[in-house]
Amino acid sequence: MSLDRDRERWLAAIEQDGLHWTNVSDLLFWDSEPAKLYGVRAIPANFLIDSEGVIVAKNLRGEELAATLASLLGGGN
Repeated sequence: MSLDRDRERWLAAIEQDGLHWTNVSDLLFWDSEPAKLYGVRAIPANFLIDSEGVIVAKNLRGEELAATLASLLGGGN
């Protein structure tokens, strides 16, 4: 979910950065309902969601993200 405001700049960034997956935005920046609903207070923000749709972690980066993914996918450390 992007918190962009300008559709053309948003689409250009998707192309330039090679983001070849589903990208969505309501172009409402901080007024975006999903941002409000999930308490996004900074960009970037990320949410790790399990197969049941439950948020299992927020804002993981680097080794912490890798370890959490390994644990959830049965790879453990």
